[in-house]
Amino acid sequence: MAAVATTIGFQLKDKQSTISSPFLGRKLEMKYPFQPMQQRMISNLKVSVVCAGTELVVDFVNNLFLGVGVGLPCTVMECGDIIYRSTLPRSNELTITAPGVILALGALSYLWATPGVAPGFWDMFVLAFVERLFRPTFKKDDFMLGKKLGEGAFGVVYRVSLAEKPVLKEGDLVLKKATEYGAVEIWMNERVRRACASSCADFLYGFLESSSKKGGEYWLVWRFEGEATLQDLMLSKEFPYNVEKMILGKIQDEPKGLVRENRIIQTIMRQLLFALDGLHSTGIVHRDIKPQNIIFSEGSRTFKIIDLGAAADLRVGINYIPKEFLLDPRYAAPEQYIMSTQTPSAPSAPVATALSPVLWQMNLPDRFDIYSTGLIYLQMAFPSLRTDSGLIQFNRQLKRCGYDLIEWRKTVEPRANTELRKGFELLDLDGGIGWELLTSMIRYKARKRTSAKAALAHPYFDKEGLLALSVMQKLRLQYFRTTQQDYSEAAKWVIGLMAKSGTEKDGGFTEAQLQDFKEIEPKKKGNPQRNALASALRLQRKIGRTLNESMDELNQQRKSLWWSRWIPREE
Repeated sequence: MAAVATTIGFQLKDKQSTISSPFLGRKLEMKYPFQPMQQRMISNLKVSVVCAGTELVVDFVNNLFLGVGVGLPCTVMECGDIIYRSTLPRSNELTITAPGVILALGALSYLWATPGVAPGFWDMFVLAFVERLFRPTFKKDDFMLGKKLGEGAFGVVYRVSLAEKPVLKEGDLVLKKATEYGAVEIWMNERVRRACASSCADFLYGFLESSSKKGGEYWLVWRFEGEATLQDLMLSKEFPYNVEKMILGKIQDEPKGLVRENRIIQTIMRQLLFALDGLHSTGIVHRDIKPQNIIFSEGSRTFKIIDLGAAADLRVGINYIPKEFLLDPRYAAPEQYIMSTQTPSAPSAPVATALSPVLWQMNLPDRFDIYSTGLIYLQMAFPSLRTDSGLIQFNRQLKRCGYDLIEWRKTVEPRANTELRKGFELLDLDGGIGWELLTSMIRYKARKRTSAKAALAHPYFDKEGLLALSVMQKLRLQYFRTTQQDYSEAAKWVIGLMAKSGTEKDGGFTEAQLQDFKEIEPKKKGNPQRNALASALRLQRKIGRTLNESMDELNQQRKSLWWSRWIPREE
């Protein structure tokens, strides 16, 4: 047993036993014999050391781990005590730390980022379910068809009334027979009604009615708010003065001219951007923004968006197929697709909702609608572009100029007629802020276009225009402007530093620093690790592309969509 003591480095003294070990620090003293409590702690693994006729039993495991885990600081410092782990109950109170707060704020910001993970789950699993319990029930025979209001690619619209009883509080209704994408349009209108009802026409009900001849037919019902579209109003020779009374309720007591026309167009643009911001904030991209799909609501005296058959709900991926697009070529953005064709098809609804903020920030699909809105703004400023032939000719000219609106202006302005010159003069009012807003909306790359929120914060809308805003609109507009102002001040600070470069003012970049920036060049040859990483990324993209193609084929083979089962069916 003496050999064992030598191996583990134990030393023993008379009566008062001292055990030292290089593993436990410089010195570890233990009293002999053990106390009763220490005797109860002796484990199965023990070491018996005999020296000078004296035998000592050492609890090797307990003392070793106690010394290393807790007793090490005291044994090194030779404080003479052994520290034991506390047996007091742990506190149940929540401890707030800086990393925890940062992590919590980051999680909350992600859950509420556009298009909204938390609102998405609340909308889908709570609001949608409750709404279906209390919504009205209609069928085709309940309506008496009246005047035909219009016909488009996705259906026919009629003005109708209830057949048996007079309409109670609804007033006249609008009924649409959807020839295509009926289920999609019902879903989109229900989503809009719950999330941003003021952006689109007041939707009431949608149902599927079975027919032995043509199969099922989708029908949608709205409250009648008016039949004048922005297209109808723009084709009038009195535009924009014909809109003035509709918006304000009276004619302005001032002479006609560019300033008055500009104020009316400002009001129309502001209302349209508010409607778009409501759609985009909830994850819906319209994809078919044009004057024909903007209706004037006589009750609220505002312009609203209609015809959501081509819309895509990017919160859950409904009506979105990566390699397919729905658009009007006259008003479509150059990219045609709202997201990259390499984007995978939408997974299950909960997974798609959880990942939606990432895909939204990667692709910025809302910029597709912004381009179309910019073309509408251009049409309101230039009467010659309000016809189909004029707009098609403009699109050709803009394409030849590389979708550079400034280059287009340089090309056409020298030989412009009276109408074109008047349009440029209108956009150049107040220092050209109208032209600045227009160029920020019509750009070739989607990422360089402004968003609806940023456009509302533009100085172009500093004047309140003809129509007083609601309290919520004022708060939202003030928030947009404050945020935009912060970004502008940061940009001005950077520009100021660059402007002071090479001068005697403090804080600017020196000529030597600028020269260093210019001399920085990327390495021509990558190291082996970088090359291996690039190869792995290429392989990953190839695998992802193959999986996406396979998923697309499976999605196209689906006979029914899960969300279409929620639409009421009338036998």
